[in-house]
Amino acid sequence: MDPPRPLSGGISTQRTESGPDGDWIVRSVSGSQTTKAYRCPGCDHEINPGTPHVVTWPAEDYGTVEDRRHWHRGCWDARGRRGPTSRRR
Repeated sequence: MDPPRPLSGGISTQRTESGPDGDWIVRSVSGSQTTKAYRCPGCDHEINPGTPHVVTWPAEDYGTVEDRRHWHRGCWDARGRRGPTSRRR
């Protein structure tokens, strides 16, 4: 397995969060240095460049690049209270 490639700049904090869906590494990304749009798996809307958000991946085995997901902070916090969007299934 290749080592994980680093996330781009703008990362301010990293922590581990536990929930009913397991343990996750969560990195907060400041909006000032984000230059790419991402699709949030919680709401299926775009996270526009310049928008602060979080990047998550399974804590076990550090996850792979394919496991990383960019979420709106509110969507990440609400993931246990609502069902997945059609793209998350």
